[in-house]
Amino acid sequence: MTVQPIRLFGDPVLRTPADPVVDFDVELRKLVADLTDTMREQNGAGLAAPQLGVGLRVFAFDVDDVLGHLVNPVLEFPDAEEQDGPEGCLSIPGLYFDTKRRQNVIAKGFNGYGDPVQFVGTGLMARCVQHETDHLDGVLFVDRLDPDGRKEAMKAIRQADWYDPTTPPTVKLNPHAVGSPFGLGR
Repeated sequence: MTVQPIRLFGDPVLRTPADPVVDFDVELRKLVADLTDTMREQNGAGLAAPQLGVGLRVFAFDVDDVLGHLVNPVLEFPDAEEQDGPEGCLSIPGLYFDTKRRQNVIAKGFNGYGDPVQFVGTGLMARCVQHETDHLDGVLFVDRLDPDGRKEAMKAIRQADWYDPTTPPTVKLNPHAVGSPFGLGR
């Protein structure tokens, strides 16, 4: 178990959809331990494998005294209720922007041994699970902001002391937007 460096905004691995986990082996469990140790060291609520440079569909979380992980997550939304509040990311350190998310989520997937798991999240847990699952799809929370919010976020990122101008930032349009004027979706 080791604390690993976190990839920052601009790193292409953060924009690359992760591959499903097929081997539930000791290497996967080591990755889960590394995710957990790194997340806790940075006081994060969640951390996805791509943030450590690993393109696999797995993330760890620590929300409301619930510590866990989820492999190959699939999310369901039992209702259309939304929440709007500040959201940040360990790959975009020190910056927070109000971001709309669903208020309630049912998360299904597997643990590090390949056993099926399911849990229901509301509020902060629902926000975290959606945020981390987005990472596995190559989507960052700034992609979910409205155009003015995205513009503000990009300006703040360019002014951040950790920003590297040799790795220019990119922002994707939200591919999950229902009724997007750009006709995007999956």
